[in-house]
Amino acid sequence: MASYTTIEDWQAVEARYVADVTIRQTTDEQYPCGWDHSFHLGRTDGTTILRYDNAHERSKGHERHTAEEVEPIEFPGLLDLYDRFTREAEEITSVSWNWPM
Repeated sequence: MASYTTIEDWQAVEARYVADVTIRQTTDEQYPCGWDHSFHLGRTDGTTILRYDNAHERSKGHERHTAEEVEPIEFPGLLDLYDRFTREAEEITSVSWNWPM
């Protein structure tokens, strides 16, 4: 049975935006990169603005979601992808999120 270790799992709400970050290290074969991750930025009404995830990594790889589209992306590594997400989220919202990582 695959193991999962939660590295980060938090949510923050600022100025009607929601940031939700989940990072789990795993041995699950569904995640060949060794990580189960979701970096989400949305509105408090439930609208997705930006999300990076690998929910279907085995079949679809890593993806970048916006309100308009879902596009496959190359996985640059977990920390590089997290940095990309935080930069984009701050540009989109003009909120200083005080990211925990």
